[in-house]
Amino acid sequence: MDRLIYTAVSGMSASLIRQRMIASNMANAQTIGFRAEIMESTPVTLEGDQLEVRAMNRSEVKGALMREGTMMQTGRSLDIALQGDVMLAVQTPDGSEGYTRRGDLSISATGLLQNGDGLPVIGDNGPVTVPIGSDVSISPDGSVLAANPAAPGDPPVQVARIKLANYKGSKIEKDLANTFRVPGGGVLPADENAKVMIGVLEQSNVSPTEVLVEMVEQQRLYDIRTKLISTARDLDEGGASLMRIS
Repeated sequence: MDRLIYTAVSGMSASLIRQRMIASNMANAQTIGFRAEIMESTPVTLEGDQLEVRAMNRSEVKGALMREGTMMQTGRSLDIALQGDVMLAVQTPDGSEGYTRRGDLSISATGLLQNGDGLPVIGDNGPVTVPIGSDVSISPDGSVLAANPAAPGDPPVQVARIKLANYKGSKIEKDLANTFRVPGGGVLPADENAKVMIGVLEQSNVSPTEVLVEMVEQQRLYDIRTKLISTARDLDEGGASLMRIS
């Protein structure tokens, strides 16, 4: 009887993990550049002559769905949307390099270029800074241009170039802050041919309708697995009752 209980409890654990993942996707359905999380499940068989028939389910959130989200025109000069298999390089709170598709950029009070999560954008020589009070714009190749508002006739000056990293063919993992990283502390190479769209933002690639359907399915599956444990208990009690009759 414990074989049935192993299967049911393992499945319930997997359902709880998937429900947490679904909740995260739903909460970020309107987050700029968000990538929907996906879960990976693998069977784990216990070793031993009497145990190999008992298999557990090991589930964990592993990676994300990398399809593009819907593009939305904003007309704002610091809003950018990345094209192709590239990501924006940012400095994470621990000082390492991370990657994101979130392109709603702004200038801090100290002249630091940052995205909507408040993470500094990385350029050729580290975090990008611009002269305070300057008119900042971004060109399609990622160059950051600063113009002096006191001299409107002067052309803008390039102060940095945003690092646009290509993740195709590289292993990346998503952390709890929705930032992608290279396992082991590595970095992705810059893509010199990468382009961005100006005045455009990429929306989350989460489909609220699909997530709602998946949430209902997982709740029903959890209920079914709960009933399996109740069934196993009834069968065990029935078997014990028959033994007492004998």
